[in-house]
Formats: sequence, C-alpha cells, structure tokens
Amino acid sequence: MAIDRLPPLNAVRAFEAAARLGSYVAAARALHVTQPAIGRHVKILEDWLGVRLLDRSPRGVSLTQDGAHYYQAVSESLQLLADAGMRCGRRSAERWLRILCVPAFASRWLTPHIEVLRALRPELKIAIEPNATFTSVDARQADLAIAYGLPGELSGVREVLIRPEVFAVCSPAYRAQLPEHLSVRDLPRCKLIHVDDGNWWSSWFAAQGVRVRAKADASHLSNDIVLNLAQSGHGIALATEVLVGRELEAGSLVRCVAQGVPLESYQVLAPSQMLSEDALWFIEWLRASLRDAYPAAVV
Repeated sequence: MAIDRLPPLNAVRAFEAAARLGSYVAAARALHVTQPAIGRHVKILEDWLGVRLLDRSPRGVSLTQDGAHYYQAVSESLQLLADAGMRCGRRSAERWLRILCVPAFASRWLTPHIEVLRALRPELKIAIEPNATFTSVDARQADLAIAYGLPGELSGVREVLIRPEVFAVCSPAYRAQLPEHLSVRDLPRCKLIHVDDGNWWSSWFAAQGVRVRAKADASHLSNDIVLNLAQSGHGIALATEVLVGRELEAGSLVRCVAQGVPLESYQVLAPSQMLSEDALWFIEWLRASLRDAYPAAVV
C-alpha cells in the first residue's frame, strides 16, 4: 500500500480509543489530549473515509455499521504493529509475558512451575494475573489467558489443553466421620463446600445421573479457598488432579468416592491470531507439560 493512501494515523488512534472506551472524554484521558482534539481527529478521519464512524449521545459514543467494520480492522492492525514492535530489534532486552489465569490454576499449578520456566528462558519475565470472571482476553490486558470452561462459552480459544476428571475430596479426618461405603448419591447429605454460585456441584451430580439442589445455607467461595477449607476438615469439595495432585500424594486430601467425571476444559485464549514468539513458546511448553502429567485428560 502506498504511504499516501494511509489515513491520518493520529486520527486513527483517536477513533480507536473513542470506540474502545465509549466516549471522547475517556479517549482524551487515555491519549493525554483534550476532548475537542479527539472530536477533531474523528471528524478528519470520517471526512477522509467519506463515512460516519461514530454516533454521539449524552451517554457517550457508539459505532455505526461502517464504524464497527472499520474498528475491527483498526484494532487488528494496531495489534499487528504492537506485536511487530515487540519482536523487532529487542531480542536481547528484558521481555515480558503477561498471562491472565483462573486463580486456582495460577496458585496451585502455574506458580509452582515458575522456576522451571525461568530456567528454560531466563531472559523472559512472566507476570501472572489471577482473574475468575473473564471469558475472553484483550491485548491490553494480557498476551494470553488460561481459562477453565465449557466449549462455546469462551471467546478467542487458541487451544484446548486438557479436560481433567472432577472428583470429590476431603481431609482424612473428615472422611473418617463418614460411612465406609459411600456413593455419589450419599454426598448431598454431607457438608458440601461450594465454589462461587454452587453450579459446579449441580453439574457434577447431573453428569452422574443424580439430581440435587444446592443447600440454601451453602457458602460460595473461590476454588482456592474451598480446597483449603476441605483440607482443614470443613467438608467436601470438588477438585481435579491438576489442582490437588500434591495434596493427594501427601495424604492431606483424599477422594471421598471413587467416581469422578470430566466437566470443563483448560483452554488457552489469545487476543489475536498473531502471537509473540514468547507466547507461542509458552503455549507449547504448557501443552506438553499438562499432557505429559495428565495423559488421561487429553482431549
């Protein structure tokens, strides 16, 4: 493409920020310019293209149909530029890989493997951000994300890693209080510790043909806290070998019943198709590590 056919780049930046943030005020703050300057740049770009890109209202700005198509192209192009800049000319400089990750996996599996990653690629700095609510990842948040979910409920899936079996665990002391021969159908009468909204237990029972309702007084906590409570003898929690393999081996947690069932999968999400060399290397390492450690969970 000839340089003289490119749109005014400052105007493109102003439009992208306004469209992404939903207002001229927020865009001006992000780009450290005035609000009227954002408006002028957007008008310049609209005149250059010959179409209206944004509609203004008291609540902010919204994309027109033409604006939505153009915004997608602009976002992808800016991401390509960012990726190219990261790869170009700075091979020996300090590099960062930002990973968004579900909290329990971050604390119980990924963080214990940080020293392995550092030994393999010492020049790479890794930042792990635990987050329990994301269903996609934006390039401004992270370079990639590790999520746990069902097929179709996550966006930007780059790779499905493993689908581990989910089973019930408790402390040895708590298990000693229960009948020796315990089945899945007996568990609803026990003290079940719930994650978040309690749906994980319901899904787990349903997958094994048992219909139950979550107890009204159940506490809904993060997965990491739930597993700590189970280890301390406060009840029964759901887990995977990925999360509690060390505790099972050490004997601080035991399986309550033999039955288990796979539910969601661990998946890598990416903000775009163009990933850095470091991100691609990390995905390859993560895939190999998980599949070697948990071959029965490979999908």
